[in-house]
Amino acid sequence: MSLSNETKFQQIIQGCCQRNRTSQNALYRLFYPYGMSICMRYVNNEAEAISIVNDGFLKVFKNVKKYDSEKPFKPWFRKILVNTAINQLKKQKKFKMEVQMQEANNISTQEDALSRISYQELMALVQSLSLAYRTVFNMYVIDGFKHQEIADKLGITVSTSKSNLTRARAKLQNLVTEKIK
Repeated sequence: MSLSNETKFQQIIQGCCQRNRTSQNALYRLFYPYGMSICMRYVNNEAEAISIVNDGFLKVFKNVKKYDSEKPFKPWFRKILVNTAINQLKKQKKFKMEVQMQEANNISTQEDALSRISYQELMALVQSLSLAYRTVFNMYVIDGFKHQEIADKLGITVSTSKSNLTRARAKLQNLVTEKIK
């Protein structure tokens, strides 16, 4: 951000700390698209993503005084959204993550074809994965969680997390291969 934009952003944050509705609205408008891009990776439809984004913003507004203004805002905000998405998914009891490690060992590797499709096409393919595979894939590959963290947050074993990631990658490879044929 430029110095002027950084100053405006700090003013918005200060306003949010004082529970100023105008500042909260400004922050919401500024980061809503980013928030939606995060949440759409975890849920099946836009309505669920909107719900998670709104819940995430409520958490931001309640905890904005804990934000360290010396650090970038986006990673802090992303962590809140990812945790909110995971918590909402857990509440809905949608996880059925039982996958045998023997099944994961039978997956063959294929040629890397990612350079032939667009980001939007790839994200659509990720969205087509089952909820269990998509969640682990997003947390590990995109958001940088470790398998132990994923297991702890989702209430699964580390081996299930690894297995789901392996299966998600294999499924994505198959989908990409089909897409470019």
